[in-house]
Amino acid sequence: MSAKKVEAEATVARGRRKVRTGVVSSNKMEKTVVVKIVRRVQHPLYGKTLLKTQKFKAHVDENELGGKVDEGDTVEIVETRPLSKDKNWRVSKIIEKVK
Repeated sequence: MSAKKVEAEATVARGRRKVRTGVVSSNKMEKTVVVKIVRRVQHPLYGKTLLKTQKFKAHVDENELGGKVDEGDTVEIVETRPLSKDKNWRVSKIIEKVK
């Protein structure tokens, strides 16, 4: 069985998980990074475009990702079971490393 097929079956078995893309704003904790996600929303009354920022704590296992996650890296995070009081996300892949 191919790896993609196994991955697709695992996703269906667990249900849909939320996936977000953001930038790492802090990596000062062990096995945890803070990911900042910026989205554009339109003001309901005035119509002006606003930037809404939200921060998530995400678990990172550097052995799985094959490298260290640094501040400024663009990463993809996936929703998971609660790992601690604030940590409900994990880093699934590094999209772009900071230069």
